[in-house]
Amino acid sequence: MSESGAQLLARLEARRCLKDIEPRLFPEDGGPDQGAVVELFGLEGTGKTELLYHLLCRCVLPEAAGGLEVDVVFVDTDYSLDMLHLVSILDSKLSAVLSAGADEAALRSCLSRLLVVHCYSSSQLLLTLHFLETTLSSRPALALILIDSISAFYWVDRCEDGVSYTKQEEKLSRCAELLGRLLRDYRITVFATCHAIRRPAVPSSSSDSERSYLCRSWQRLVTHRLLCSRQKPGNNVAGEGGDDQEQRRHQIFTVHCTTSSSMVKASWSSSFCVTEAGVEFLLESEENKCAARQ
Repeated sequence: MSESGAQLLARLEARRCLKDIEPRLFPEDGGPDQGAVVELFGLEGTGKTELLYHLLCRCVLPEAAGGLEVDVVFVDTDYSLDMLHLVSILDSKLSAVLSAGADEAALRSCLSRLLVVHCYSSSQLLLTLHFLETTLSSRPALALILIDSISAFYWVDRCEDGVSYTKQEEKLSRCAELLGRLLRDYRITVFATCHAIRRPAVPSSSSDSERSYLCRSWQRLVTHRLLCSRQKPGNNVAGEGGDDQEQRRHQIFTVHCTTSSSMVKASWSSSFCVTEAGVEFLLESEENKCAARQ
């Protein structure tokens, strides 16, 4: 297919580098560069989607509010995107930094930088990625794609595509190959969640639950891996009963980052809790304080 002049300019024009999207998640100078893929891996309820909301808000917020002011595509394959919660987080962040507080115009401006796409199968995900090429050509400010989750159709594909393992992985492999071309041509950054499918028999040791099980085409794209986990609540919080918000506020999530880029190979750990205003990263002293409450 021939490429128009406008598409060529959009492809070659420098897009916003997201290396500083969230320094607390990555080692020093180890953030995702243009063309990077970050996989958020963990069991259900370990804060993966909340982290995506946090990164989304960081990107669509104006620079005056501490944001990067770039466009974002959110590909929702789990149909779990909570727009009310997302708007509430944006409103809290705008109110905290703008002297006049958050107003409808400011919220609308942030949301205008967000494109949401829902997918219900691997085939539709593949069509969506084809569609995104046109979107990338027409929106040079688009710098980030969020996928929640890349593993949503894993079991469906395994059941539908016969006994051949290669056949079972074919759809996701084609998605990964197309995504790889978009990364090379448009220098975007991708964050995608991936659900762990096994629980470790011994939580403190390395296990199969931490190993990627998706196709090799996807694994070759991944430059950073965020292993998400949740600390078990103590008896005090569990015994309070009924106060879900309080329990959630004291719940600590841990993220361990490993990078495999050609320039940086390092690891990093951080912790956070989730409040009404979204993700709140913890200093070591704050983490100890929350742990003591549990």
